[in-house]
Amino acid sequence: MHGQPVEPWFEANRAWWDERVPIHLASDFYGVDQFRAGRSTLEPFEVAELGDMSERSLVHLQCHFGLDTLSCARLGARVTGLDFSAPAIEAARQLAVATGLEARFEVGNVYDAPDVLRERYDIVYTGKGALAWLPDLAAWADVVVGLLRPRGTVYLAEFHPFTDVFADQDLTVRYGYFGQPEPMVDETPGTYADPSAATTHNRTGEWAHPIGEVLTELAVRGLRVRFVHEVPFTLFPRWPFLERGPDGVYRLPPGMPDLPLLYSVRATLDAADEEDGPTRADPPR
Repeated sequence: MHGQPVEPWFEANRAWWDERVPIHLASDFYGVDQFRAGRSTLEPFEVAELGDMSERSLVHLQCHFGLDTLSCARLGARVTGLDFSAPAIEAARQLAVATGLEARFEVGNVYDAPDVLRERYDIVYTGKGALAWLPDLAAWADVVVGLLRPRGTVYLAEFHPFTDVFADQDLTVRYGYFGQPEPMVDETPGTYADPSAATTHNRTGEWAHPIGEVLTELAVRGLRVRFVHEVPFTLFPRWPFLERGPDGVYRLPPGMPDLPLLYSVRATLDAADEEDGPTRADPPR
């Protein structure tokens, strides 16, 4: 991993997530009541790009309390969720029982996933704010390969790292694009799901990972990249001037140039046949 010790950051980040589990469960942002009533938390483009998941085994890394994991179960996948937050995993297990969905949820650091899970899967699914919490993408890619069955698929949908170069209130360039060994430290109270929430554990460390790094770490391990989609929308109000459309996603206002706000990647281990899933699918708009 990077030169500086990262275990203290894992502990700080875990405390941040542990404290926010009940806040997130009660928030409109996550819509747990709607999920219980049958709503999927997967975006339509994710469902299309993942392809047919029926009867396929899927592991969701950094699953929080499992809404996306259980949404995959509703599409027929045999699902496993992994997260380092014990309160999140307990909440995920309770949601599985409450919704009658079969799922396995385990507590563990993503870097320990092969030892914790002791299983291989058809699909490794991750994203939507996951990679920034990882200091070492090479070790992450080793984990992904170690979890995949032959001809297996990794799919990720992530917030575009290009957006991280800008300030929070406008498009002033404030940060570099390329990742650094030192984490980006934040001490903002509250949470993205409820900025006004009273919180105690507010110090976190995150790491920037350019798309080139993500793709290279997958490719050098024998994964064949089937597509990379960059799109001009995102799933949260990254800046206060973004506008939410009727489809629930956020875009820059008319008249402003499009920027890449989110990206998705599908890659397969070895040379999978095209019928195994989408390859050159059209990007979502």
